[in-house]
Amino acid sequence: QVQLVESGGGSVQSGGSLRLSCVASGYTYSYSMGWFRQAPGKEREGVAVINSVGSTRFAPSVRGRFTISQTTAKTTVWLQMNSLKPEDTAVYYCAADLRVGGLWLSLTPADYNYWGQGTQVTVSS
Repeated sequence: QVQLVESGGGSVQSGGSLRLSCVASGYTYSYSMGWFRQAPGKEREGVAVINSVGSTRFAPSVRGRFTISQTTAKTTVWLQMNSLKPEDTAVYYCAADLRVGGLWLSLTPADYNYWGQGTQVTVSS
């Protein structure tokens, strides 16, 4: 059974930074890991993804402000969020895309098989 546990959310002022962590367990083969967010009344959207060889992809709204990285063992994935804006306020989720190959860079929630419980990020102006 795959398990994903996020941490690191909180409240910051506009322009601040936060680092989210996602600890993964329960599987050993190659995969892609993504970060998503969902604001109240809005659909869940992809923020960033990193695949098994370290390639990354970002949503246009966060490109240049957010970075995604992972441990060599791929058991922990981080989302470093800088220059935060009020519109970044949302519940942030990490998710695992276990499709064969591990090279996918999808930002589409439906492509992901397992999800964490989410962590709240609130950015005040």
